[in-house]
Amino acid sequence: MSVEQPPLPVIFREKKAPHRPPYKRSRSQIKRSWRYFYLRFLRLRGTPHYISRGLAFGVFAGCFPLFGLQTIIGVLLAIIFRGHKLTAAAGTWVSNPLTYVPILAFNYKIGQFLLGFSIGKTQVSLPDNWQSWIELKESGLVFLITLFFGCLVVGLISAILTYIVSVRFLSRWRKRRYGL
Repeated sequence: MSVEQPPLPVIFREKKAPHRPPYKRSRSQIKRSWRYFYLRFLRLRGTPHYISRGLAFGVFAGCFPLFGLQTIIGVLLAIIFRGHKLTAAAGTWVSNPLTYVPILAFNYKIGQFLLGFSIGKTQVSLPDNWQSWIELKESGLVFLITLFFGCLVVGLISAILTYIVSVRFLSRWRKRRYGL
């Protein structure tokens, strides 16, 4: 004979969360968020050169395929060359999951064009012997050298352009806003 237990008091019953539709941000909320970050950028403390130097080093670091290290490299470069650390971290966002592939493909093509060599369409078969492993290693090395050279060139050009544009933009905005 089993003894049935009395029902649990109301305070111990499982509570169900009220049904809420999925949260969607309206266009005005997104626009407000972008404006907030835009104004935060414009009102950062420091000279336009200091802020732009950090941003340029962040963009430079963001052009390299060192996923997970880009922010650290950008901030370290900003510290070494006395740039704004926050804008360096933000500058690395130029590469994100949506832009990795196009940026790296472009960098590789630039490296290929400037160095004048590439892997080409050589077929490396599955390694049956030691020589195939060496061929695979050498083609990988050529690929990395080509990619990093393209990243260096594109990163330098992007950093210089970022610095020039952001210095002019910040200087004009501050002159107009504060009359400096």
